[in-house]
Amino acid sequence: MNYMPLVLISYLAILLGMAFWTARRADNQSFFIGNKSSNWILVAFGMIGTSLSGMTFISVPGTVGSGGFNYGWVVLGYGLGYLVIAYILLPLYYKLELTSIYKYLNHRFGDLAHQTGAWIFIVSRTLGATLRLYLVIHILERYVLQSWGLNFHITAVFIMLLIVLYTFKGGVKTIVWTDTLQTTFMLLALVICTYFILDRLQLNISQAWIKMQEQQLTNWHGDRIMNSGYWLKQLLGGFFITIAMTGLDQEMMQKNISVKTLKDARKNILCFSVIIVLVNFVFLFLGGLLQLYNTKLHLHLIGDAIFPGIAYSPTLPWLMALFFLIGLVSALFPSADGALTAVTASVCVDVLHIDQRMHLNALQKTKLRKGIHGVMALLFLICVFIFKAVDQGSLIQLLLKIAALTYGPLLGLFAFGIFTKFQISKPGILITCIAAPVLSYGLQFLLNKHLHYEIGPELLLINGSIAFLGFWIFKKNAEVLI
Repeated sequence: MNYMPLVLISYLAILLGMAFWTARRADNQSFFIGNKSSNWILVAFGMIGTSLSGMTFISVPGTVGSGGFNYGWVVLGYGLGYLVIAYILLPLYYKLELTSIYKYLNHRFGDLAHQTGAWIFIVSRTLGATLRLYLVIHILERYVLQSWGLNFHITAVFIMLLIVLYTFKGGVKTIVWTDTLQTTFMLLALVICTYFILDRLQLNISQAWIKMQEQQLTNWHGDRIMNSGYWLKQLLGGFFITIAMTGLDQEMMQKNISVKTLKDARKNILCFSVIIVLVNFVFLFLGGLLQLYNTKLHLHLIGDAIFPGIAYSPTLPWLMALFFLIGLVSALFPSADGALTAVTASVCVDVLHIDQRMHLNALQKTKLRKGIHGVMALLFLICVFIFKAVDQGSLIQLLLKIAALTYGPLLGLFAFGIFTKFQISKPGILITCIAAPVLSYGLQFLLNKHLHYEIGPELLLINGSIAFLGFWIFKKNAEVLI
């Protein structure tokens, strides 16, 4: 255990060294879109770390105890959603040569739609990223930091400072490389932790699978249609979550559009989709192993506590805890650094239109971007501290619901722009973007109360559909062709 601080410091030093090396001669275009010179293979591999946040690292294995492999339907929905991104959204983004994907809304509906889409992203991504950051630091505090004499707030400041240091200059250009490094360590940790549990159970993969089946840990049947875990709801939820929270998300798509050509960007997203599905199923398999080990040793761990609880169990070698720590930290940084860079880019490009400020020279624009980067980092830190202060154990469900409610109007707005040729009145854009989440939340409440129907992952689809209907009501006859 005494080696842990040294290993972690060495890992962070490598991360900073790579960041400073890749940020040489970086400018604003490097920060925003990596000068459109990113290698598609590196982008595809690095995006795994961004998608599989610390929440995924902890929570996906934890779902197996209560839901079996039912989360697999969501994962399959992810795979289908990436096809829409590859063959519908990416061609659109490359055709318009976008720095920010929300500039499409400006081309299609005008500046108000552009600003609305950007602010939806900024709010949603800030809340989502800082929640994931808080949860990982919270786990680190419980299992690691207390024994090292460190508290939550000092650690949060240190981590945010580190993220600022290695993203401050290079932005996307740096993140493509650092995310590749961190994804490598995260997947290595996943494989090694799986090996240790198999070894302690004295089982090979096929024997472990049989044991899981005997304990009904691999079930896919899910719940009844009235319940949120019904398989079709999970599949549709995964499908639209991917479209909205990857294809319509500046953080995820800024890496895709940093690739030079549409052909390579499409290869990137298709390759990434296959890997992300496979990796998620490995996490589910690990979750089944953890449940077998949990039952064998009568540890009585449930949910998110099972992976860290077993990793730091005295019944396992200290290397298990070490690789768990490396994997968790490697899953933490890609989701936080990309979010900070993307939110900064969106504020600069979408809100302040920094690229259109002709009275500013290159140096002044860079100073403005760095100032915004610092302000957003401070905002991230404040949000983490707020989550720490108000956490009562229900923040995950709350923030996932907020994400579904906020991304719904964005999904409806892009769908209306792509599949119709109509404009939308300015009041209609604002009214619909506010009304759709409110109506969706109200519908969820009423269906549950009066019909005992639980809306699950399909909440995003319902919200987006209501938004699409609202935009149709407020459509104008003037057609716009891009």
